[in-house]
Amino acid sequence: MAEYKQYITQDQENGSVMISEDVIATIAEHALADVDGVVKGGSEIVGKKSWGKGMRIAISEDNSLSIGCNVIVRYGDSVVNVANAVQDAIANAVESVTGVTVSDINVNVCGIVRK
Repeated sequence: MAEYKQYITQDQENGSVMISEDVIATIAEHALADVDGVVKGGSEIVGKKSWGKGMRIAISEDNSLSIGCNVIVRYGDSVVNVANAVQDAIANAVESVTGVTVSDINVNVCGIVRK
């Protein structure tokens, strides 16, 4: 059965640009990889090999985004500081690449690992 995908539509002068939720998830997952203190995040946690499958993306009527992600934090790092860094990294990456406003980012810290 085909999976329903949401798209952000941006009207341009010569037509429109549609951005899939999969693209948003991939951008967010790449941003996770750069956050110090994150051992695993997104698809690495849920065991999927495809980028972005471990993210939850909700697109509202006004094309703003709500993003949810799971992370595992390195032991010894402040969980709150790492979660804040995750929120900042994802918001900056998604907004700069797509030009779409991120309304909220929910970070679920699933575990802590020594590494």
